[in-house]
Amino acid sequence: MESRKLGNNGLEVSALGLGCMGLTFAYEPAPAEKDAIALIRKAFDSGITFFDTAEAYSQGGNETLLGKAVAPFRNQIILATKFGFKDGIGSNGVDSRPERIRQVAENSLRYLNTDYIDLFYQHRVDPDVPMEDVAGTIQDLIKEGKIRYWGLSEAGANSIRRAHAIAPVSALQSEYSLFYRGPEKEILPLVEELGIGFVPFSPLGRGFLTGAMNEHTQFNPSDFRNTLPKYSEENRKANMILVQQLQNIAQAQNASPAQIALAWLLAQKPWIVPIPGTTKIARLEENIGASNIHLSTNDLADIESALKGIEIVGDRYPKSLMEKVEIN
Repeated sequence: MESRKLGNNGLEVSALGLGCMGLTFAYEPAPAEKDAIALIRKAFDSGITFFDTAEAYSQGGNETLLGKAVAPFRNQIILATKFGFKDGIGSNGVDSRPERIRQVAENSLRYLNTDYIDLFYQHRVDPDVPMEDVAGTIQDLIKEGKIRYWGLSEAGANSIRRAHAIAPVSALQSEYSLFYRGPEKEILPLVEELGIGFVPFSPLGRGFLTGAMNEHTQFNPSDFRNTLPKYSEENRKANMILVQQLQNIAQAQNASPAQIALAWLLAQKPWIVPIPGTTKIARLEENIGASNIHLSTNDLADIESALKGIEIVGDRYPKSLMEKVEIN
């Protein structure tokens, strides 16, 4: 698999990464540990060198799993994890006090069973802690050799500029896909201007763009998509027109909808690195196949034409959450 550079500080990763959240968190039922480890190692054997986790994914459980899985090839990969939630629980609100950042860094080093964190993201901006204090703490951790690069997640333009002015940011991780194109207006031009890489999470619309779900799909009761307005039965039904068009495009390309959705992201900019997650080896192999699909200018124009006028229905998150944290 080809590699791509995130930012101007030397961080280089595989063109596709692996989002590991669903291996222990959010999308129940989670796979058995041995199966999750096998999937992570299959990803590495297939050319993926970029693995994404966070404190908030099972309060260390996800990091511990990932640390076990990558132990045999730790120095050949890039490990990304995140700080920024109170007690590592998203619903508790944000906490990026310097002492908390340090505590999370030490915990993550232990959970991941590593001497350094390659990429350390602020999971969500903390309005009560000046970005200068956050970036300053990161600078100290870099000097101490505990982290190598840092990034932000879902941060707005002002936060990105303030952070980057203190300690150069290597990557911004935010939601971006054919199902959510919000970053195109302001965020993508900004990170290009500043020389920051972009890491789309949920590049397959939390599974919606694969065509594997419809309005009749029943999520596990603990699946967090049950809480997201965009994934209500009514909204899934309304948004199926996007999937149907994507299926038509994929058929013409002799590919799957998921592969076209990922190839489309890869074709947007050379500094974009999607991190699709999965719990299934077959889906992993399908996703990796997207890295071999090179959409031409004409292909991209055809996709834009086919999807033009489709209005996506439903908010990404509940209004109560969107009012609490910075989400872009």
